[in-house]
Amino acid sequence: MKPIRVVVLGGGPAGLYASLLLKRVSPKADVTVLERNPAGATYGWGVVFSDRTLTEFREADQPTYEAITDRFVLWDAIDIHYRDELIRSGGHVFAGIARVALLGILARRAEELGVELRFETEVEDVAGLDADLVVGADGVNSLVRGAHEDVFRPRLTSGRSRYVWYGTDRVLDSFTFIFRENDHGLFQVHAYPFDGTRSTWVVECDEETWRRAGLDAAGEEESIAYCEKLFADDLRGHSLFSNRSQWINFVTVRSRTWRHGNVVLLGDAAHTAHFSIGSGTKLAMEDAISLARGFERHGDDLPAALADYELERKPVVERFQEAADESRSWFERTRRYVHLEPMRFAFYLFTRSGRIDYDNLRLRDPAYVDRVDRWFAGRDVAPPPIHTPLRLRDLVLRNRVAARPGGEEDGGNGFPGPSLEDGVSRAADGGAALVLTGPVAVSAEGRITPASPGLYRAEHPAAWRDIVERAHASGAAVAVPLGHAGRRGSTRPRGHGIDRPLPRDNWPLVGPSALPYTERSQPPRKMERRDMDAVVRDFAEAAGRALDAGVDLLLVHMAHGYLLASFLSPLTNLRLDRYGGRLLENRMRFPLEVFEAVRAAWPDTRPLGAVVQASDWAPGGLELDDAVAVARALAERGCDLVMPLAGQAVPGDRPRFGRAYLAPAADRLRNEAGVPTLCGGAIATTGLANTLVAGARADLCVLDPD
Repeated sequence: MKPIRVVVLGGGPAGLYASLLLKRVSPKADVTVLERNPAGATYGWGVVFSDRTLTEFREADQPTYEAITDRFVLWDAIDIHYRDELIRSGGHVFAGIARVALLGILARRAEELGVELRFETEVEDVAGLDADLVVGADGVNSLVRGAHEDVFRPRLTSGRSRYVWYGTDRVLDSFTFIFRENDHGLFQVHAYPFDGTRSTWVVECDEETWRRAGLDAAGEEESIAYCEKLFADDLRGHSLFSNRSQWINFVTVRSRTWRHGNVVLLGDAAHTAHFSIGSGTKLAMEDAISLARGFERHGDDLPAALADYELERKPVVERFQEAADESRSWFERTRRYVHLEPMRFAFYLFTRSGRIDYDNLRLRDPAYVDRVDRWFAGRDVAPPPIHTPLRLRDLVLRNRVAARPGGEEDGGNGFPGPSLEDGVSRAADGGAALVLTGPVAVSAEGRITPASPGLYRAEHPAAWRDIVERAHASGAAVAVPLGHAGRRGSTRPRGHGIDRPLPRDNWPLVGPSALPYTERSQPPRKMERRDMDAVVRDFAEAAGRALDAGVDLLLVHMAHGYLLASFLSPLTNLRLDRYGGRLLENRMRFPLEVFEAVRAAWPDTRPLGAVVQASDWAPGGLELDDAVAVARALAERGCDLVMPLAGQAVPGDRPRFGRAYLAPAADRLRNEAGVPTLCGGAIATTGLANTLVAGARADLCVLDPD
């Protein structure tokens, strides 16, 4: 069989490593690397690898591994300089190497194996290459990807911050984050050592700060002078160096597929991950390992080898990109968190991407996590954050854990059924400080199903009182979300299917507009002012009954497509009066009236919260920016706690479930609207809950181990 001919476009780490590994797997293959720049040319400084990546290198090619590790600078600490405080965490094993040194090692090994390297070679037509396999390792602006853009279908997203990549002759001993503020704004540094004489020094700031500082019009020397002055205390008399260093926006690349016929992409040509998690070169070289493994497994079966590569690598890279996006977003919005104390700010930074959490940090550096615990609890001997008390007005919760009882709705006429009674008791006995029920109707017409519990009859408080007292006996408080189903009412119990209309004995429905929830649903009546007045009274009277029942915390339910949420969403509120229309200010007018009425009926000593819609998960619907505005308005009216939910505003929404999927919403509501948050949404472990609470994303967490 004729030896396979491979042409690799791109002489960076991805292309060189792929070429030598392919040659190693198929010694008879004719492998050529084409690179437009001179040998050894690079516009970066250092490269960082983790200990896990080093294991991959050793297994892929021992000589390369040994040559790289011989040049490594090793460290295991991360330092955060914030408000003139230094916070350090250890146990994070990193290895750094100069990018130019890495390129030299890979090039020499490639030539040793028989790879032909052609530098200063321009390629204008990918289709004209004489090759059985074309490997596109030619970076973010890939010519190979562009030649088949209709197949690869790349999405390039530009970040919101500006950054510049410098070197410095100050030798660091840690991965270092520095935050400095001046009259122009907030600047941050990502820095790390890469050999015995130099370190990488990346400066980042938002677009507005960059322009106010005049850096948009500054040349290389002026930019360096500005940054050296700003970070003079951190550089300690050392200098910054430029290597054609320009202020740019980070570009995130995602491609629908990485292969087409005899063409395959790897590294930045296929995907990028923000530099704040230090994974760009790592991902590219791991791509090369996976591609070589595909050929090792499938020999000369090119389609099978490429399919194997993509199936193995794409899910891994996509997970890294999700983490990198979280990290990028944190650094782009750092100003949101500058009100935090240094210890909490640093903890959030450590856990920002989701790849490290409280439990993982404890394994890496138990002494650091002990310091976090002591700071959070305010005493020398301290439990983990979720086991510290939380005060909401006069209510003191013994810990930061909430529980929601499961089970079927099996009540009738608004009375809570046995399933609810048993569920609340079991949740309280399980140790949660707060037991959160499902929605409780403020009127018979506001029920979701005939079995829904309510607080609209004089007899209801007595039934609820028994439930609440049993929870109190176990040391738990009880929270009740008061709600009105609106157009989602008069349906069968959930065990018979969600939002299925009752076959008989329906009750009239109301909504902001006369829009049925589904095609099968009963149409609601568009509410007039007298209807609104009646609902306001119902909520206030239900609050009084909740007080009589001994409920500790009320929440006004404004989510999941129920009545108040329907007023908030532009998809369901089509009114043209002062309670609807394009402006959120109008759409939230009635929900705020309801909240004010409940606040007036509820004692000042007891906390009042709200369940808010973080996103409709539907095009044109309510989004998180709107939820922040709603939460701010609620806080101004005495709201003590908000709980974000998402979706169910309209049928056919596009859910975005995942691990702690409501945490970003809880984070923004807490840190932008300035109101404590109760976060649910697939929080399955105490480690994750501790991460959210210690990192100021939430104040309470609903644990959902299932």
